[in-house]
Amino acid sequence: MASTTATTGRARFEHFDHGADIGVRGYGSTLAEAFEQAALALTAVVADVDSVGADTRVAISCRARDAETLLVDWLNALVFEMAVGKLLFSRFEVSISDGVLEASAWGESIDPIRHKPAVEVKGATFTALDVRRLDDGTWVAETVVDV
Repeated sequence: MASTTATTGRARFEHFDHGADIGVRGYGSTLAEAFEQAALALTAVVADVDSVGADTRVAISCRARDAETLLVDWLNALVFEMAVGKLLFSRFEVSISDGVLEASAWGESIDPIRHKPAVEVKGATFTALDVRRLDDGTWVAETVVDV
């Protein structure tokens, strides 16, 4: 199950197979952009991102000791908002400084007919968790989500 969506510059996201679960991977020219793309990959596990509007804003804050744990906390905060608010997200603005992530996520209520949700994501895991900078300067943020 490999699907890649290009956005501006070097930012993009993709999925990778991992047994019964699904890996999400975000790329960006900054760490924050890679986290935004990982969040898009999370949405794309559930539905076509292009079918999701952006009329509802949710603010999210996370704090962690390292970038890897921060990625898991960020994605799990989104999973929580998706489950409790019955939302899907299609746009993200993330800032990261000194282990603190401040973000806005825009989306809309799930419409089963229009969004055709494929699965429900239960949470981000520490499996295959990696946040790193490649030789070309691109950031990669990846982990496996439990579906």
